[in-house]
Amino acid sequence: MTKRENDSFSIQDLMQSFIKENNLTKGMQKLKVEETWNKMMGPGVATHTSSVKLQHKTLIIQLTSSVLREELSYGKDKIIKMMNEEIGQDIISKLMLV
Repeated sequence: MTKRENDSFSIQDLMQSFIKENNLTKGMQKLKVEETWNKMMGPGVATHTSSVKLQHKTLIIQLTSSVLREELSYGKDKIIKMMNEEIGQDIISKLMLV
């Protein structure tokens, strides 16, 4: 019978290594961005959001309300800054509201 090693790892460390080994970082970032958008903007904006996509450091938000699109366009830089801070990485450099 072999002796078991008593190394302990946290779940977070194991998940991070699994994500890196299986090249899932970009997919996880896209999920995190969508969750963060809904959390940061609240239910009022989330109900008028039809899609959230992250492509090449550009966050593309598709909205169903032209009034909301115009209103959010005034605070693009602030939205980018808040999203990056919440995510913990600078993965968004441009915001497109369509």
